Amino acid sequence: MSTDLTFFTNEPNAALVDRFKRTLRAVQYFDVLVGYFRTSGFYQLADSLESVEKIRILVGLNVDQKTFELIDTVRTQTNMDFNSHKDTRNSAMAAAVTEIDASSDDFLTEYGIKKFIEFLSTDCPNPDEDKAKGGNGKKLEFRAYHSGNIHAKVYISRYSEEQVSFGSVITGSSNFSQSGLIANREFNVELKNRSDVDFALEQFEDLWRDGVDISENFVDTIRTKTWLNEDISPYQLYLKMLYEYLKEDINLDQEIEIDMPEGFMDLQYQQQAIVSAKKILEAFHGVFLADVVGLGKTYISAMLAQQLGGGKLVICPPVLVDYWKDTFFEFGVKKYEIESLGKLDRILDADIDK
Repeated sequence: MSTDLTFFTNEPNAALVDRFKRTLRAVQYFDVLVGYFRTSGFYQLADSLESVEKIRILVGLNVDQKTFELIDTVRTQTNMDFNSHKDTRNSAMAAAVTEIDASSDDFLTEYGIKKFIEFLSTDCPNPDEDKAKGGNGKKLEFRAYHSGNIHAKVYISRYSEEQVSFGSVITGSSNFSQSGLIANREFNVELKNRSDVDFALEQFEDLWRDGVDISENFVDTIRTKTWLNEDISPYQLYLKMLYEYLKEDINLDQEIEIDMPEGFMDLQYQQQAIVSAKKILEAFHGVFLADVVGLGKTYISAMLAQQLGGGKLVICPPVLVDYWKDTFFEFGVKKYEIESLGKLDRILDADIDK
């Protein structure tokens, strides 16, 4: 089978990311026009883009619903004109923060985003020449198109002079994201004729001139408003450690349903105690409720009993038998026996339904 494919669908041996990894080593200029761009997936091509002299990325503000609601809220609160350059930057930064907050906080994601910032901050080989052509002199230039109605997905490669071909253009369905480059089933075609590359480049340049430069704003936003903040304090790191250790337990009390009798106070600390006790009980088949006097251990036990199937047996001092019976009755606990501490022999002899 030929490895010089024309179509890229992200099927085995036809992934768009593999095509870029093979060709970018010979590319001098790389231009990207997409509706969606995900910085968190940049690690897929970060190493392959090291040798490219100049990268230009133009992105439309086509964002998911959550991000759009955030942008719309900002716009409403500040009475902004959405099409102005300032508002385009604000919208793009709001989208970036939302994306980074939702991304995985793992090594590859961090590597990709930091490499993206590095490219934005690094001079290209000929910065003065680049500025004379309207660029900013950096290896990577990042712009947003203010109207936000870009649906194109176009990748334009121009090769170095020692290459035989002038360049190529890949267009189709893939956005510049992990899903578009490798995960989703896509359909893209690569065109290699000089006339096709020139046409795509001409269209790109027209849109590029109207794009709003967000390079510096992006770097500042990532460094100050996301989890990649370089000024994280020991206290914030401690809170992050606690969250990672306890995140499975956070807000679990909101997932249980307690039938609270009329007149009883719905106390959050008791619900949290029930969640914790149930988790320990399921893990170790036993649990101690050891709160101090007056915090409602009997009520907590009754609410915990609501969450458990099967029969329940309560052994208590004789003076508390009626109290336990009344409490379990009020809380609607089913299938239970209350027995006096002094009558353990009767419990052993009785045929109690389990």
